Amino acid sequence: MLDAIVFYGLAALVLASAVGVVAQKNPTYSAFSLIVTLCSLSGIYGLLGSPFIAVLQIVVYAGAIMVLFLFVIMLLRVKQEDHPAREGRLLKGVAFGLGLLLALQMTVVLAARGGTPIPSIYEASTPAVARLLFAPRFLYVFEATSILILAALVGAVALAKKEP
Repeated sequence: MLDAIVFYGLAALVLASAVGVVAQKNPTYSAFSLIVTLCSLSGIYGLLGSPFIAVLQIVVYAGAIMVLFLFVIMLLRVKQEDHPAREGRLLKGVAFGLGLLLALQMTVVLAARGGTPIPSIYEASTPAVARLLFAPRFLYVFEATSILILAALVGAVALAKKEP
């Protein structure tokens, strides 16, 4: 019973903070809302019995990636968005329609499953995941990721540099 209460609380927090990511006009506040979303997702993974993915969610996404996002936002001095009151009415209607379509699809899928739990892809043990990730097979993936992040950082510095 307590697990269900915590799960629904975290799920509500994930939804509210995800809406905050999209609804915020200030990019810094939007990034902070994304951190709350990622930490709440980590709690859900922990409740599902996957401590490795839960810790990975906080360390990699809420930690490293979001620090990089905030660094780029502050380095580029991104300002708050200003929109006229009537702008985007069509886009809001399309977004609302697509949201309803997504809710309908989720309802159909859950009804077709008959309420049985969906099997988790995260049931592997932590040592098994570690052996897989740190095998030579994924060495180039880690190296390519580090080069990509370095290139993004250099690009952000080059964009933020003031012209003399």
